[in-house]
Amino acid sequence: MNAKPSSEIGILHLSLPQTKSMPGKYNCDPPTPRTRVGRLLWERKLRKSGRTLDSSEESEDNNRDAEYFSYDSSLSETDNGVSPNEEVLLERVDRCERPEGQPPKQRLLVVANRLPVSAVRQGVDTWQLEISVGGLVSALLGVKEFDARWIGWAGVNVQDEIGQKALTKALAEKRCIPVFLDEDIVHQYYNGYCNNILWPLFHYLGLPQEDRLATTRSFQSQFDAYKKANQMFADVVNSHYEDGDVVWCHDYHLMFLPKCLKERNNKMKVGWFLHTPFPSSEIHRMLPSRSELLRSVLAADLVGFHTYDYARHFVSACTRILGLEGTPEGVEDQGKLTRVAAFPIGIDSDRFIRALELPQVMLGVDRLDMIKGIPQKILAFEEFLEENPEWRDKVVLLQIAVPTRTDVPEYQKLTSQVHEIVGRINGRFGTLTTVPIHHLDRSLDFHALCALYAVTDVALVTSVRDGMNLVSYEFVACQDSKKGVLILSEFAGAAQSLGAGAILINPWNISEVAQSIYYALNMPAEEREKRHHHNFTHVTSHTSQEWAATFVSELNDTIVEAQLRTRQVLPLLPMQVAVERYLQSKNRLLILGFNATLTEPVNALGRSGDQIRDLEPKLRPELKEILKKICDDEKTSVVILSGSDRTILDNNFGEYNLWLAAENGMFLRRSPGAWMTTMPENLNMDWVESVKHVFEYFTERTPRSHFELRETSLVWNYKYADVEFGRLQARDMLQHLWTGPISNAAVDVVQGGRSVEVRAVGVTKGAAIDRILGEVVHHKGMRSPIDYVLCIGHFLAKDEDVYTFFEPELGAEFPARTPPRSADHVRSTIPKFPGPKSQSKAYLKKQRSLSTLERNNFGTAAWRPLINDRMSLHEGSSVLELNGENYFSCVVSRKRSNARYLLRSSNDVVTLLKDLAKSSSS
Repeated sequence: MNAKPSSEIGILHLSLPQTKSMPGKYNCDPPTPRTRVGRLLWERKLRKSGRTLDSSEESEDNNRDAEYFSYDSSLSETDNGVSPNEEVLLERVDRCERPEGQPPKQRLLVVANRLPVSAVRQGVDTWQLEISVGGLVSALLGVKEFDARWIGWAGVNVQDEIGQKALTKALAEKRCIPVFLDEDIVHQYYNGYCNNILWPLFHYLGLPQEDRLATTRSFQSQFDAYKKANQMFADVVNSHYEDGDVVWCHDYHLMFLPKCLKERNNKMKVGWFLHTPFPSSEIHRMLPSRSELLRSVLAADLVGFHTYDYARHFVSACTRILGLEGTPEGVEDQGKLTRVAAFPIGIDSDRFIRALELPQVMLGVDRLDMIKGIPQKILAFEEFLEENPEWRDKVVLLQIAVPTRTDVPEYQKLTSQVHEIVGRINGRFGTLTTVPIHHLDRSLDFHALCALYAVTDVALVTSVRDGMNLVSYEFVACQDSKKGVLILSEFAGAAQSLGAGAILINPWNISEVAQSIYYALNMPAEEREKRHHHNFTHVTSHTSQEWAATFVSELNDTIVEAQLRTRQVLPLLPMQVAVERYLQSKNRLLILGFNATLTEPVNALGRSGDQIRDLEPKLRPELKEILKKICDDEKTSVVILSGSDRTILDNNFGEYNLWLAAENGMFLRRSPGAWMTTMPENLNMDWVESVKHVFEYFTERTPRSHFELRETSLVWNYKYADVEFGRLQARDMLQHLWTGPISNAAVDVVQGGRSVEVRAVGVTKGAAIDRILGEVVHHKGMRSPIDYVLCIGHFLAKDEDVYTFFEPELGAEFPARTPPRSADHVRSTIPKFPGPKSQSKAYLKKQRSLSTLERNNFGTAAWRPLINDRMSLHEGSSVLELNGENYFSCVVSRKRSNARYLLRSSNDVVTLLKDLAKSSSS
């Protein structure tokens, strides 16, 4: 484990949780509140009330624990001095009968790189299990709300089947399940990719210069081993998974695991938690595998971090590297939301408080690591002694450096460096009776550690980068009598929680740290009391038990919310049904969008080279022949309905026998033919020039943005700009527009994913459909009604009225998201015409210009007034004879829409049109 809140301390104990009440399988009364915060507060209250047992119940529970956790001689005391008797070992086996009516405990599968025990082989089929150290084990100390299993590597290479079976059986008694990794996988996956690439990167440590070329050469093989190891973990999880289980994946070793699990079972509840910092996107983007790792983590339902900063960096990386949408809830990708939140870890504070009551000899600890800032700490202490000679024989710095990774050259170098600095300072300031720095390269007994904490006046935590660092928590828990002062690095995750009561320092600023030491030693008692009270309250209320229970509660809650959202996600278009209905119909209308529908899939990130190519979208080459076959079918009328201007549509569709509707249907022409305008005659465009100046200004100050000047609208696009900066600029632009140029203008402001469009009021694709449809019917001289409509597009929300235009009865305000079961005729907004028995003629009213607008530059075109014209149809006919089963509205690549169906991408559009073309040919 590398979260190591307590890996520096050598604490081990694991008891695991009791179920929270959940909908469905884990129901209980009374019902949970409806809001997220309400539910979580309710869960927390239940957990707290469940822990306040009366003395008889608590005594009975302790006796039961003693029965279940009798001392196992196969577990020896580790070199960190952790007594198996004290630690209650590893499992809480709930063998007693559960009271009738009490819901079963929810199963929790904790998946981490290492098991909480290490295995030592004693014979062919005999294993000795030794307690491991690690922050995750310590964090789950005493949590009893779940029926838990721990899945991980036992730290040993076991190749023979007999040894594997024997070890599996021994671990099963401790509720542990082994993952067997061979030496090559461990070397490449753990020592290579995890510890030489991910760990330094996540802690903002660059690779040594001389190692970079070798690392680059071996990177791919290490990454392949990383993925293979993660798949091996997934295989073990799948073999032990039961419906309703919660799978909690931990740390950077298993970033690929959520994806592996979800690919096998999409309904599995999967959470992932990182125990190290997550770096800024600028650091993370250095990884060649950056996108794969992020997408794999996003397969989880809930992603947790120790601090908000780490969560924010993760969301930013997903936004900047993957081009996804970051929301206050997390990261959204095509309607699938991965919740991202901060869950500050805690400790079992009661255990430390109880330890102070035992009369034992005691000492203290700090893990020797690149990130712990030990050299900085010692140098700051040296400066303190230089500046304050009166303290030289009154203060001692006791530094315990627990050896770690002793076979790694960088750590050997760090050890030598620390020893050299300590020797120099002691030689400079030491006397026959005083030694200013006591430095020990060893680990500590738990009670010795507590004693050290209890007698310490000032704790100095100078991590240069630390995921959390629970040493600060443990110090506070043991200081209820002494009220010692905590000096804490602002680069430790704990600074987010204990910063108000601690003295925050920048460990790289040696003078600042030295001054903080002086201030802490001279701090008035009243201030020490206040600072300690603040931190002690936090440590004792934000325990490890609460951390684990809250994460699982959030995960369960996230699953419920995801299920509710899934009900709103559109179903995929049943292509075979759409094609069959197409074949059976006599008069078809196809309304097709252009951008992101008939063009190549949109590159959300705008990589170099894409911007110029995408500024003028192109019809996908494979669609040219397909579209021609469909357009040449006499039974089919095709309309390309786009927000693009006329020139772009001319360049792409000039040779096809179809209708082109440019600028959201405001311009229309039959190809080949002349353009006509369908704009209302009272359309006011006086606002254009002032808005144009605003768009020019924001384009100049937003690199890689651009704007399009159309004849009925203006569009500012920041798709290729820095995402976060672009959003800030868009927000600034909107405020400026509403308070200035368009404050009194009859315009609509339409916000896209990464665009802002200003258009005249009433200019929407849906509003243009009736006029377009009138032209189509008039030109074709239809004698039979349209009995099949297929509408496909990736339209802005403002233009989604095009999907609801043909909807039966419900109208635009109440879109039918799923196809009607009956074959009742659609009541369109297009009027029906009387049958043969009627003596009167009926007319379809529409608006169109009587002359063609020249394709001039914007601002020089002659805006022609429109007149009401009347067009007669063959008596007895109607425009539409459309039943619900013959109407298919499809949105492309957006799971929430007013359309009935979803097509994942323009690739699906190609497939559908190809099938329609085949049926047209036949």
